[in-house]
Amino acid sequence: MPNLVATTGRILLVHDQPDNLHAVMALLKRQGHEVITATDSRDALLQCHEHAPDLILRDMLVPGADGFDLLRQLKQDHKLGRIPVIFLTAAQDRELLLRAFEHGAVDYVTKPFLPEELLARVNTHLVLKLTRDRLERVAEERQHLVNLVAHDLKNPLTSVLFASEMLMLPDLGSERHARYRQIIHDATWDALGYIKSYLESQSQPPEKTPQQHASLHEVVDWLLARYALQLEALGLVMTTRLPEQAALVAIDPMVLRQVAENLVTNAGKYAADGGTLELWVRAGAPGFWQLVVQDRGPGIAAARQRELFKPFTRLSESDPANGLSSGLGLALARQIIAAAGGHLFYEDREGGGARFVIELAQAKAGAE
Repeated sequence: MPNLVATTGRILLVHDQPDNLHAVMALLKRQGHEVITATDSRDALLQCHEHAPDLILRDMLVPGADGFDLLRQLKQDHKLGRIPVIFLTAAQDRELLLRAFEHGAVDYVTKPFLPEELLARVNTHLVLKLTRDRLERVAEERQHLVNLVAHDLKNPLTSVLFASEMLMLPDLGSERHARYRQIIHDATWDALGYIKSYLESQSQPPEKTPQQHASLHEVVDWLLARYALQLEALGLVMTTRLPEQAALVAIDPMVLRQVAENLVTNAGKYAADGGTLELWVRAGAPGFWQLVVQDRGPGIAAARQRELFKPFTRLSESDPANGLSSGLGLALARQIIAAAGGHLFYEDREGGGARFVIELAQAKAGAE
């Protein structure tokens, strides 16, 4: 028999007659399909919830059911209701077949059937279903990339806007001109660097690269150069507490800067007029270093702390970012740090305020 199946998938076979069940199952398995079985609708529904199949073959006349009960139950679940269902039926009743389509069946095969016909119909609907799944995954990945790019470009562009507005002030002291011009220059290059990184990640296969490392001292210096003036304009003074010894951690420096600046800019949004924003480098658990970003703002209410790192969650009912906050920053930051083998967590600060802690493994010996 020629191979009529162009793709394979997971098929749920619902049938009450063992002889027919085994014959159809053997036919499908020979074509490379994974086949699971159920003898009634209740068992089939349990199988769908445990591991949703790509297609269901359902005998229309299983005893104790009208043939459409499973379809009615699947429709109650948005995800399961999209699984294509093909009926196996001995009936030639036109009205019965129309009812099957009204309940959501995508096709039927009349018994006794030709193996080639059954395989052709299964293949058609599997291809349609799996193609739709792939398109949905591509759409989700593109949306995720759009969210990521929009979020990461927001910080450097905000710095450019701030510095350019300062340069437009008529009474700006000459000593500040050079610093603001440098902020514009560096932030623009950062934005271009992010775009280049995203384009390369989309056009080239991932390659195994040597372990990268970042200096926490250099990250703190970069944060001061980029954000000290910007936060000063909001009523926040940046201060630092750094150890004498080098603190090198295992992560890409640009990635760590992105995460750390997200914490710093959050403080600028929610802790303005909070006095000081402290950047603190300290030893963490054995073999780890911590970068602490802490302020004397209102902190995070206990009721909101559980949702703090959930996507599309804001820290307060108001939006101090004037519509530019997506609620993705902390969720993305935690994912990035976790991917590097570290931790990002929140602590209430004694005396009031918020404390965010990035903990990362110390870089291996030999890192410069």
